[in-house]
Amino acid sequence: MNKRLAILLPALLAATPALAHTGHADGAGLVTGLLHPFAGLDHLLAMVAVGLWAARIGGRGRWLLPAVFVAVMTAGVGLALAGLSVPWTEPGIAASVLLLGLAVAFAAHAPAGAATGAVALFALWHGAAHGYEVPVAATPALYAAGVALATAVLHGCGVGVGVGVGLRLRSAWLRAAGGVIAAAGAAQLLIA
Repeated sequence: MNKRLAILLPALLAATPALAHTGHADGAGLVTGLLHPFAGLDHLLAMVAVGLWAARIGGRGRWLLPAVFVAVMTAGVGLALAGLSVPWTEPGIAASVLLLGLAVAFAAHAPAGAATGAVALFALWHGAAHGYEVPVAATPALYAAGVALATAVLHGCGVGVGVGVGLRLRSAWLRAAGGVIAAAGAAQLLIA
């Protein structure tokens, strides 16, 4: 195992609670929203995993899974901003990281409806968490737009890596990445 991997692997497996709670104080709605999905390992891993899984599924799944995630996540932000409670948000986020990681690791080829439904449920939990954490000084619509854009970028990164690496390395790397993501989700689920 090379030195970088030996350092990176424990960092990725470190258990942390769902970290959508960054408490950004700058109040710059759009910028704060853009930064928010990058601030928590759980959200970052889930967003990239959606892209990786979409790449594994291929075809229209490459764009459908990320598009559904962004749309439903944005709705989840709206529900939270409206004061509605989304049950099991924290454990749901941890479960989403675990299950998306497993989908990537085992190259799950779920039917389009099942994959889309799972991604939609996960997106609702992530969106609610983001919505609960809108900074007081932020404009909610700009914040939500920033979160949606950053999420789409992370999905795009996952799809790009999934397609590029999958073609070159016969997907062994993707399976390993999925396993690391799943392990991080399992660790988070234990403390959620």
